[in-house]
Amino acid sequence: MYEYNQFDRDFVENRNKQFRAQVERRLDGSLTEDEFKPLRLMNGLYLQLHAYMLRVAIPYGTLNSRKMRQLAYLADKWDKGYGHFTTRQNIQYNWPKLKDVPDMLDALGEVEMHAIQTSGNCIRNVTADHFAGAAADEIEDPRPTAELLRQWSTDHPEFQFLPRKFKIAITGAPNDRAVVKAHDIGIQMNRNEAGEPGYRIIVGGGLGRTPMIGKTVREFLPKEDLLPYLEAILQVYNLNGRRDNKYKARIKILVHETGVEEITSMIEEVFEKQKSLHQAPPAEMIEAIEAQFLPPEFDTRPIDEDKLSKIIAADPLLRSFVETNTDLHREDTHTIVTISLKPIGGTPGDATGDQMRVMANLAEAYGYDELRISHEQNVILPHVRRDDLPEIFKVLKDAGLATANVGLLSDIIACPGMDYCALATARSIPVAQELSNAFEDLKRQKDIGPLKIKISGCINACGHHHVGHIGILGLDKAGVESYQITLGGDGTETAAIGERTGPGFSYEEIVPAIGRIIDRYLELREDGSETFLEAYRRVGADPFKDALYSSEAENA
Repeated sequence: MYEYNQFDRDFVENRNKQFRAQVERRLDGSLTEDEFKPLRLMNGLYLQLHAYMLRVAIPYGTLNSRKMRQLAYLADKWDKGYGHFTTRQNIQYNWPKLKDVPDMLDALGEVEMHAIQTSGNCIRNVTADHFAGAAADEIEDPRPTAELLRQWSTDHPEFQFLPRKFKIAITGAPNDRAVVKAHDIGIQMNRNEAGEPGYRIIVGGGLGRTPMIGKTVREFLPKEDLLPYLEAILQVYNLNGRRDNKYKARIKILVHETGVEEITSMIEEVFEKQKSLHQAPPAEMIEAIEAQFLPPEFDTRPIDEDKLSKIIAADPLLRSFVETNTDLHREDTHTIVTISLKPIGGTPGDATGDQMRVMANLAEAYGYDELRISHEQNVILPHVRRDDLPEIFKVLKDAGLATANVGLLSDIIACPGMDYCALATARSIPVAQELSNAFEDLKRQKDIGPLKIKISGCINACGHHHVGHIGILGLDKAGVESYQITLGGDGTETAAIGERTGPGFSYEEIVPAIGRIIDRYLELREDGSETFLEAYRRVGADPFKDALYSSEAENA
């Protein structure tokens, strides 16, 4: 994990002092709210429906126990005892008082954290595969690259006032767990014919009111060319992106209106100039960054497989947890554990201060002091010995964190919606809770199989509904909540934007409507093993539309 040097510490400390003075001027009336707004946004502070909201950066989703405990401390001291983990691998506090925010930022600085560039028309928090450094399918750990991008983009003088916010995601594996094709820039590590590691560069993805899948502009980019190439992309966007209409200001619109061939040509032309001017980071700097992401010294003592199998077989709940919430690790004595923040009927992504401390303790005792936040609003223990699973499960169960639903129907992504967000036009959290309750039987969920439901409370799509197998978008229709359904979305390497089924449903109708979609899928699937997405791609939308909108369905 990256540790701050003196420059980092001084930078964050000075930034916090600056913002403290700005807050004091707002509180004494020297600054109006309009004058204060751009200053607070530069420091991750929003004004929501009921209170301010502080969004804290968790670069590329990586934490240790000390940082997680400090997040718990902030939740207990300055919020209402919980935090909300987001689809950008950040954490949000929904109830801070303005006078307390400078103290919160100072507390974050004590553990090498901040809220810089978690908002505004700049390069936002760089996200990465939450299994980075642990996944069995990984070409290379992408986090050193993500850290390099964090340092390059933080307070970059040319890219602080872009036409619109700008998001970058990176994955180090062929299996995309970072949704790179739905970002302004997606970076996927690959190898050339000589076996050398480099990057596939994808540009112009994004969701919101105009969802688009990114286009590949470079199939292979040598590692040493990454920064000048990204500089070229940002320069082309900064000079040519629209500023007359914020809804048309994202780079995806520029790519769409210009065409991928022309935009690629423009990028390559600027890149050639930029490359000749570029001063590469010193080799010792790159080596120092990479050294901080070396894998831990894994305990590779042999596992007593018979003993472990008997323990797991004897406990149905543990067996279910192992089947659902663990993934293959690069070391066969280890596994990756996903801690679901989606208890049945709970708020997706929320964790109490006590639960954060439990996760911190587990990371320290069993996980080489590493934690990850996923874009799916869960927490990961990336390195766990498999024979420690029974004890870890027991601790998680006692803390209400052992729900065995990862990848299943109730593992729902949802934005805060109208419960908190000033932009939302409908509720998201209650819909997620009611869906979870309606399908609370985990045995039934496992029979349904892998299914990603994503819910957004407005067109901005913070819940990623466009890439949900089933997406739900809440809108306001003449003062009444209406929920549109999309089907067939996919956020992986086979990325696709979901297809809208037709007219929306009222709040009372949306959960039964999803139930009809599930029932139709179960009727259609082949051999009992075909996943929802596979079935949808085979049969298309019509059978599901029929289930939703036939007169029989409407009278159900």
